[in-house]
Amino acid sequence: MADWSFAFVRRFAGEPPPHTRDQAAGEPAPVMVDVARQRQARHYARQRQRLSLMSMAIPAVVIGILLFSQLGFGLRDALVGTVGWTPLVGWEPLRIAAYFGVLFGVLTILDFPLTYYSGFILPHRYGLATQTVGAWLLDQAKGLALTLPFEVAAVEFVYWLLAAAPETWWLWTGLALLIFTAVLSNLVPVLLLPIFYTLTPLPDGDVKRRTLALAARARTRVRGIYSMNLSAKTTAANAMVTGLGNTRRIVIGDTLLDRYTPDEIEVVVAHELGHQVHHDIPKLIAFSTVVTLGGLFLVNLALHAVVSRVTLYTGLADAATMPLVGAVLGVFGLVTLPLTNGFSRVVERQADAYALETTGKVEAFISAMTRLANQNLAELDPAPLIEFLLYNHPSIGKRLVFARRYAARHPR
Repeated sequence: MADWSFAFVRRFAGEPPPHTRDQAAGEPAPVMVDVARQRQARHYARQRQRLSLMSMAIPAVVIGILLFSQLGFGLRDALVGTVGWTPLVGWEPLRIAAYFGVLFGVLTILDFPLTYYSGFILPHRYGLATQTVGAWLLDQAKGLALTLPFEVAAVEFVYWLLAAAPETWWLWTGLALLIFTAVLSNLVPVLLLPIFYTLTPLPDGDVKRRTLALAARARTRVRGIYSMNLSAKTTAANAMVTGLGNTRRIVIGDTLLDRYTPDEIEVVVAHELGHQVHHDIPKLIAFSTVVTLGGLFLVNLALHAVVSRVTLYTGLADAATMPLVGAVLGVFGLVTLPLTNGFSRVVERQADAYALETTGKVEAFISAMTRLANQNLAELDPAPLIEFLLYNHPSIGKRLVFARRYAARHPR
């Protein structure tokens, strides 16, 4: 679902941009896979995978050190000055916040060089980023300012539940997560996206007319159709339907509007609307909640087993249990990653089918996918194991095969 100089005149007049036309014949030129870009895509993918592994190793090492040494308890004891306020027996909110703050700060500092390299240096090296270092750092600061208060509040809530409801805390946590995710999904287009991007209502024209027709066909009420200034940050293209209920909007990146034909934009938007038709957002939220409940239940079992045996813990809500919670959730997340990615790939395949069935524009779908592979530096055919483990969308190579098979089964 997505990461978005307006050249609207040609687009809204229904003409493809100049570089997609065959100047001699006056017809759109076929879009071909750029072999050189695919070589780059493979190198880029390998480097990103190595960086991801290194980024996962950092918290694993830190948590391992805290778990298998006395440092986790030493950190808790060093924060004795924060104990003062204890509104519930076993729950020390100030010490919980301080312990989490130290862990968060250490992990953030250790991971920052990798974050900078993978998020700024590498995309610039491959021509995928357009931000200055100052703008990139500002985005990181905004993200930190947004997420840190929520994370502290979430940790405090969980540890309050551990003290107040030690047997059922994991169920209440799962319910709270479900509610929070639904509320956040509703607020994304009106509260979060505008902090990072400029959203501009799409002017009247061919693209808007087609998009409104697609929304009507999908029986999806939207509060507006917007262009997002992706080009301020990246050269990659994207589009999405974001929000729930009265905040639902169709958002199209300017990097898509500027480089794709109206037919190509239409099939991309149809794919996004397919998620609405199939109620994929509620499905994904529900699926994620169920998986998370499984992880929380395992944490519950681990906490009760370990805390009852290790006398250095003062109880389930002891701040020193944070490394144990992090270790169980981390291992559980890795084990279930192929499951969650597999479910997401099924959902995305269904949305592709909807786009093809609704528009009937197989060639436009194929050219859009090919153009996305070239532009976004997406590897067409990753190793099957890598795709199984790491991809939450089918590879573009598989999406192209799916479209061609669809065309063979539905000749026009």
